[in-house]
Amino acid sequence: MKRKQDRSKPAQPATIAWPGGARIVVALTFLMENWSEGTAPPYSPMTSPPKPGVPDRAGIQWSSYAGRAGIARLIQVARRHGMSGTVCINARSAELFPDTVKHILAAGFEVAGHNYAQDEVLPGLDEAQEQALIARCLGILEQIGGVRPSGWLSSTIATTERTADLLARQGLLWHGDYNYLDLPCRVPTAVKDRGKPRTLVAIPHSDYADNRVLRGAPDDWLRCHTDLFDYLYANEPQSFLNITMHGNFGGRPLMAAMLDRLLKHIKGHPGVWVPRHDELAHWVNQHKIDPIEFIDRFPLV
Repeated sequence: MKRKQDRSKPAQPATIAWPGGARIVVALTFLMENWSEGTAPPYSPMTSPPKPGVPDRAGIQWSSYAGRAGIARLIQVARRHGMSGTVCINARSAELFPDTVKHILAAGFEVAGHNYAQDEVLPGLDEAQEQALIARCLGILEQIGGVRPSGWLSSTIATTERTADLLARQGLLWHGDYNYLDLPCRVPTAVKDRGKPRTLVAIPHSDYADNRVLRGAPDDWLRCHTDLFDYLYANEPQSFLNITMHGNFGGRPLMAAMLDRLLKHIKGHPGVWVPRHDELAHWVNQHKIDPIEFIDRFPLV
């Protein structure tokens, strides 16, 4: 949604007219992740790594918490505030915890693709390998949950120059690997649909996920997001905020308590729309929202 400035009038920033006149959109992104067999996450709770060749048992167990309890707790917190969201799932995690996938869908949350294992990133794969990986992950999630995902967020937000095209070939609706955008919008791909480029809805990712404070104070995360929400709400009407929580860390009571406080703060403000990613993407498509250039969003006055 670009808008040419009328130089004869005072400059006004280009904005998006969100549904119901909402002042800000907040998206909840929960991550359900597992690493390859016998592999622990690089940010394991162990401060002293084991000897080479010795499995990091503490880290492996720690990383399984999302499927065992973390995601269910995050969903409970969101539902307590009348909110829904999207859970991006490693397909291996879905295989390990199929009942959790069904619980997510029964709660009314969206399920999206998130690679097979968290340490299996897309860069380094050739086109055939990347295409096969994406198709395999979507197939596993559909088989377990009974619903084909309509969106994708790559593990570690690592993509290739062809990822968006491969997702479009799979008929996906949205893609969440965008860290150079502030607002959701349509982006063209090289895939043609009736002679025209097929678009994906780009959903900007979070700048400050919960694992940033893994060895810090949880209220640092809360203060950061409260300040960010307040700034956007006061100064940038029609803005967008993506809140990202990892089930293996953010789903523990220590961090879930911070999410509870943040959502309570957000709920206390009128004009906040909290859609699932697919709901947001359908709205963006319906209203043909294209990227807004910074020069239009932040004009000189």
